[in-house]
Amino acid sequence: MLAGGIPVFFHPASAYTQYTWHLPKNYSAYSVFISENDVRKKNISIEEMLNQIPPEKVKELREAVISMIPRLIYADPRSKLETLKDAFDVAVDAVINRVTRLRKDIIEDRKYDNYIEELSWKYSLLDEGQTELAAHEWDPFFEKPKDRSAESDNSSAEAAKNSWKNEQGQQ
Repeated sequence: MLAGGIPVFFHPASAYTQYTWHLPKNYSAYSVFISENDVRKKNISIEEMLNQIPPEKVKELREAVISMIPRLIYADPRSKLETLKDAFDVAVDAVINRVTRLRKDIIEDRKYDNYIEELSWKYSLLDEGQTELAAHEWDPFFEKPKDRSAESDNSSAEAAKNSWKNEQGQQ
């Protein structure tokens, strides 16, 4: 990406959910996503898939990647990037925004009793002011395999939720 190359990802955790401060939410505007499951099952040829992208779309993707480069690099403080935000500026702004939101929530006595650690990747993808999680196209990539041997009426999400509540009660 730093050289202007269009990234191809096979799992959302490769970048989309990991670098939410630095990468735009609209991942299809700057990258290509090919499901790892389709590649493993040989349902798809990576080369054929990439060759199907029209040249105009490739140009748009490359331009989007190039425009993101300043946000991805840590600039030398002596450089002339004064008008552009580098990766450090982006991270600092994100931390300040996060602390500001947390302080506001405390002041307004907002509590998020339904926070589920197992689904933490979804929270950073929520739009401003949105608090409720919904189904997401990436859910299948993050679901844990079903344990067929353990008959339990408690889902893993419920277990995570209860664990979170227990931790909060102990503090």
